[in-house]
Amino acid sequence: MNYISASFFVGDYMKILVIGGDRRMLYACRKLKSYGFFVDTLGLTQNDNGDILDADVILLPVPVTRDGVNINCTISEKEIPLDILNSSRKSTRIFGGGKLDLNNYTDYLSLDGYALKNAVLTAEGAIAHTIDNTDFSLWKSRVLVIGYGRVGKILTDRLLGFKTNLTVSARNERDFALLEASGVNHIQTSEIKDANSSFDIIFNTVDIKQDKAVGKALANSSFIDLSSRGGLEDGIAEKYGIHYTKLPSIPAKCAPVTAGEIIAETVIELIKA
Repeated sequence: MNYISASFFVGDYMKILVIGGDRRMLYACRKLKSYGFFVDTLGLTQNDNGDILDADVILLPVPVTRDGVNINCTISEKEIPLDILNSSRKSTRIFGGGKLDLNNYTDYLSLDGYALKNAVLTAEGAIAHTIDNTDFSLWKSRVLVIGYGRVGKILTDRLLGFKTNLTVSARNERDFALLEASGVNHIQTSEIKDANSSFDIIFNTVDIKQDKAVGKALANSSFIDLSSRGGLEDGIAEKYGIHYTKLPSIPAKCAPVTAGEIIAETVIELIKA
């Protein structure tokens, strides 16, 4: 069944309440409305007052919460407690960007489709930041990508197009085989500390803190950390002259329109399922 032409799913038959969020959610709302949904908001803007009891679907932001108590309301700065979700109807489906202990709840961050699309925005934003903040070209630069997960794979693909002198670290034989098949230099992540090559730019995509042994191997480089909890241990950057940059939430900053549309498209697929 084609979703757009399926009137059962659109208009007054499906009311979506978007609670909180940043600019991504504004564009998610616009996209959902374009598909015929009735969309209301609560805590997204200063003067909204959507009714949680009237919602067939509740859409929460990325991340759902920053403090574990309130829904993340970046734009409005309102305080809307997570407990408000307990007052929704039992039939209401709830989608959010992060783990919550709720019935009828789906964490869309954990979905491969969403994560892979979002990885494209992260990779593009990281490259754009690098171009804007280094005084040399990516072309011929000695680049290391730490990790070959979703972001690492997309980033590797994009960097190859810039004709960088690229090395990728990975941890399993399947990834090594993929990298070899693509003609990409690769090393075991645990062996970065023993790498003989020096690097100009490092993109970190893994949630592992790198110690002084790695710091010494990466001395005088630009280290761009794309992970949530990884990066360098305290004091390592200063000790080894590493220019360290943490880049959280790149999609929201670099491509909020596309990021919001990805959220909306993910929700539509979940509703259809």
